Amino acid sequence: MLLIPAIDLKDGQCVRLKQGRMSDATVFSADPVAMAEHWVQKGCRRMHLVDLDGAFAGQPRNRDLIAAITRAIDPIPVQVGGGIRDRATIEAYFEAGITAVIVGTKAIQDPAFLTEVAQAYPYKVILGLDARAGQVATHGWDTTSDISAVDLAVRAASLPIAAIVYTDIDRDGMLAGVNVEATLDLAAACGVPVIASGGVSDLKDVQALVTACQTRGVSLFGAITGQAIYAGTLDFAAGQALLDQSLQA
Repeated sequence: MLLIPAIDLKDGQCVRLKQGRMSDATVFSADPVAMAEHWVQKGCRRMHLVDLDGAFAGQPRNRDLIAAITRAIDPIPVQVGGGIRDRATIEAYFEAGITAVIVGTKAIQDPAFLTEVAQAYPYKVILGLDARAGQVATHGWDTTSDISAVDLAVRAASLPIAAIVYTDIDRDGMLAGVNVEATLDLAAACGVPVIASGGVSDLKDVQALVTACQTRGVSLFGAITGQAIYAGTLDFAAGQALLDQSLQA
């Protein structure tokens, strides 16, 4: 399992939001490229980038910055989300060296779009499922739908998608711990590689994920961490080491 640092981009800066609220942003760096290089130095093996401005605007707003980060940390794989709602955007990201794109709002509003892009770019599209109380949220988490995250994951499992990023919005940026049971329920139901997101606060949370996976016999591809590594409650290198040790046990 990989520990994946998140770099959320707003107005060209690296920020973190609380529960997805753009009005509640903390700036952690004015130089996101340097921040990405910092996490690579700490042992990052995959990077998670989010264009927050793009998520709310419905189209990319930090594309050049994302391309610069990707070049700076090559060959580390980069996955990108936020405002990806057409094939032209997807193709531009792949041309810039992005490993995988995360499609959320558009996939939920238009299931045929997810089918189209997954088939056009097999195993390079990630489904982003952001949930509030188990229901999928869209438009930068502004709107909560009546669609169950698990049901949508199961339907998407027949497509050649790379993974599912599952975010518990109520815990994101709150250092409140991972919603372990909901994340593993989704992973067990769909059989697609799942990346946990939202709530990782310290090594105890990382260990809780490991223990739950071992107990239930369910594996996760990775866990995204943001607020914790910026606030200093989680040492990134120690977290990845713990995950590596769990594989050797």
